[in-house]
Amino acid sequence: MDSEIKAPVERISVLKVPLDIVPEETLAETIYGLLKADNEGIVKGKNIVLLSLWDLLRARGANEYRDFVQKAALILPISKSVAGGARFLTGKTPVRYMPFDFIIKLLTILENRELSVYLLGAKPRILKKTEKNLRQTFPKLQIVGRFVGNFKRQDENTILEAIRKASPSLLLIGKGVHGEERWIARNAGHLNAGLRLWCSDIFDVFAERKRRPSRVVFDRGLEWFGYCFQHPLYFFRIFPYFWYKILLLVYRVFKKK
Repeated sequence: MDSEIKAPVERISVLKVPLDIVPEETLAETIYGLLKADNEGIVKGKNIVLLSLWDLLRARGANEYRDFVQKAALILPISKSVAGGARFLTGKTPVRYMPFDFIIKLLTILENRELSVYLLGAKPRILKKTEKNLRQTFPKLQIVGRFVGNFKRQDENTILEAIRKASPSLLLIGKGVHGEERWIARNAGHLNAGLRLWCSDIFDVFAERKRRPSRVVFDRGLEWFGYCFQHPLYFFRIFPYFWYKILLLVYRVFKKK
């Protein structure tokens, strides 16, 4: 892990994909450490990845997403299968974060020091409702700008310039941004120093347009079941899941890293 981060973050590898162990009690210290490093000019920008099983399998290929994950500052598991695979291969169990809860914790950490966030993505009505709800929930959090998703290519430079001028502590990106996480990687050189996080449905949840999985469902690792009913093609991900289990066994038997 980068030497400038003072909090006890341990990076391990699962099927050659990096994964971080960040205890909840040290999360605030970790986030402040990343922001302090940026402010001191040690690094430019810190990407946070909430890693699902599907994301882990994507990150094993020689592709743009793999490069994005490899260079991320924090890679936190959101899938029970990923956390279980880490325990099976390394004997260590990374803390598994529920995406919505993690983002609430992150915004609370930022609010405690009156830091800032920029919102990018979603439809106008959803984004407006998200901003309103965030201002009510986090009154000391500075929302320094917002821009809807599905923007035109010719507007991209304007958006990047607005983000640079706003210089947010966190750039929170949701559904509607072309390229999703890869948009961050492609534009890293044009963004300000700060944290960046992409989460597909976060603005829909903040705007009360979509319900997040219950804690019981999430703890049992069954949140994917609900997603399958929303997107029936997700049922076919059962085959990559079996492949993942085979890979874990192969890596365990042959002691690969």
